[in-house]
Amino acid sequence: MSDYQLRQFRWADVPAITAIYGHYVDNTAITFDTEAPGELAMAEKFGSIAKLGHPLIIAEAEGKLVGYAYASFYRPRAAYRFTCEDSIYLHPDAKGRGIGKALLTELLLQSRAFGFKQMIAVITADTANSIAIHEKFGFRHVGRYEAVGYKFDRWHDIVHLQLGL
Repeated sequence: MSDYQLRQFRWADVPAITAIYGHYVDNTAITFDTEAPGELAMAEKFGSIAKLGHPLIIAEAEGKLVGYAYASFYRPRAAYRFTCEDSIYLHPDAKGRGIGKALLTELLLQSRAFGFKQMIAVITADTANSIAIHEKFGFRHVGRYEAVGYKFDRWHDIVHLQLGL
């Protein structure tokens, strides 16, 4: 039995989502944002995802938000409408508990049900744990872009992984 549960997004989740994302902006290169967005910006982003009906999943433990995942359009042009990009973020204290695996499992189910046909993962190349979990789910490497993001005084590569849904 797990010590967490998955549920759908609620507006009350925005502060915790903002805090989790802010941690990664301020301390890692897994996102190329260099300034953490505030709650209003995050509410607008997640409101848009929710309005589209795209998968938006929350992991909760003991009443506290410990992670979230979503899939939304890979690119805004209409021809890409069946291709999504996934994002998964965990509270730093929630790592190693299987929450990321559970979020990705549910995200894949909901993305298929929505009608997405392809999922793309765009991952900073030195983020081994994120690459590894995607590979375990059958994602395959389809590309690498070298030195495309500059953060924390160094250049970062990104890799693209893809899974047919």
